[in-house]
Amino acid sequence: MRITSKGQITIPIAIRENLGFLPYTEVEFEVEGETLRLKKIDSGHRRGKALIANMRGKATAGISTEEIMDLTRGE
Repeated sequence: MRITSKGQITIPIAIRENLGFLPYTEVEFEVEGETLRLKKIDSGHRRGKALIANMRGKATAGISTEEIMDLTRGE
């Protein structure tokens, strides 16, 4: 494994899956002597908020918000 000219590395998929490093997971680095440790930050519910923000405005139902509200109200 090599570090790119931009200082990037690729974490192998097996390691990412094992540790739950999903896209947009926040991490921090800890340096101890010549050892570098990558640690996942407990970001609470940020990932859920990011997913909702990403989906906002992408509905394909082709109906207005008011029509959706009427359907949910049973009108």
